Amino acid sequence: MQYTEKVMDHFQHPRNMGQIENPSGVGEVGNAVCGDIMRIYLTVENNVITDIKFQTYGCGAAVATTSQLTEMVKGKTLEEALKITNADVAKELGGLPPVKLHCSNLAADALKVAIENYQQNLKQEKESVKNAESR
Repeated sequence: MQYTEKVMDHFQHPRNMGQIENPSGVGEVGNAVCGDIMRIYLTVENNVITDIKFQTYGCGAAVATTSQLTEMVKGKTLEEALKITNADVAKELGGLPPVKLHCSNLAADALKVAIENYQQNLKQEKESVKNAESR
């Protein structure tokens, strides 16, 4: 199986590539076997992902899957975003070659780590406010 036109389009014209200054959450995952590394930056407002950017170091499929994921989750609630799987991303791209499924489609995993990071940051912020108020 070759790359679909949609995979090639996302690889050649990635959407939402870059960083967010002062993100709500950051998630990074990688695959040591193939060397793909994906970092996702989120801005979350009222439980909705209002902005998302990524940096991916890897093959064309890795860039395309991360780009596609960013389009799938912008404007979704955290709960909706957490339901997206790597298989959903590959399906939205029209499929990936089987050899690329396990190594380059880590985008949903990076998103989950970014959301966990956001939730941890939010928890720490609430505890900090609570501690300041009790003094």
